[in-house]
Amino acid sequence: MDKILVTGASGQIGSELIPLLREKYGSDNVIAGVHNSPLMDEVKLTGPSVNLDVTDQKQVQDIFASIKPDTVFHMASILSALAEEDRKLAYKVNFESLYTILETSVKYGVEKVIIPSSIGAFGLDTPAIAPNDTLQRPNTIYGISKVLGELLGNYYYYMTGLDVRGVRLPGVLSWKVEPTAGTTDYAVAIFYGALTTGKYVCYLRSDTKLPMMYMPDAVNSLILLAEADGSKLQHRADFNVAAISFTPAELASAITKRLPNFRIEYEIDPLRQTIADSWPDELIDDVAKQEWGWNYKYGLDEIVDDMISQLSIKLQDKII
Repeated sequence: MDKILVTGASGQIGSELIPLLREKYGSDNVIAGVHNSPLMDEVKLTGPSVNLDVTDQKQVQDIFASIKPDTVFHMASILSALAEEDRKLAYKVNFESLYTILETSVKYGVEKVIIPSSIGAFGLDTPAIAPNDTLQRPNTIYGISKVLGELLGNYYYYMTGLDVRGVRLPGVLSWKVEPTAGTTDYAVAIFYGALTTGKYVCYLRSDTKLPMMYMPDAVNSLILLAEADGSKLQHRADFNVAAISFTPAELASAITKRLPNFRIEYEIDPLRQTIADSWPDELIDDVAKQEWGWNYKYGLDEIVDDMISQLSIKLQDKII
């Protein structure tokens, strides 16, 4: 990977993926593509960036022609709950822009495109413990867009030779970027509440079990797959990657062991609860382990310890 473009550079994953890519491949060789959102200083001050609206086909083509990337990490996306609230925007960003990125990559000779899928690609008919290859009937616009991404990625590989690869990420926790509209973002917001007010009102039921992953593992999965020997890949854009699964109650209990005065309450958001109920409890990631050596590093205790440690510094003026 000599020249890398990352779309969605100001998002939760893009913000932490870019510094790692720059460390490995050189600051000048990793371009941050951003639109209408501020970049973190760790991204803004360490390498080049371009204004990139992924829904603007001409702008995408002009930038590809100018910077000539050989690898694209297409991270721009509208997340689950927001996608349900604004289907038109979700369609433009999650559907149309993916097609634009793939077509433009073929046109300008891009070698490799990495696209993140999600547990959202599964649905109510998927087994609670989901194998890599199983029934996928998501009932959200976000989930449908992720299935489309997997299918398009496979299609472009077999029909055009474009090397498209992707992982189905679980819910991702990070202390660097504040929680947004993701259904699993309660698992980040809970730490902000624990440290600044001593309590958190959770929008999911206490027993809602979901696959989760710490950000360092998530970005590592993307880079590992991008670097994997393509001749050993039987799958392309549809790899399960797993770490741990837990419920809000289990996460709250782990926090309370470190912060004894913390309390959690529950006020269920019907939309996000319905979305969460359509997702599997666990992912089986044996295929990723076999084909490119995937494995995670952070368990629940390691995540909770690091989140509290890092946010205690970040929020030091607001901690109770």
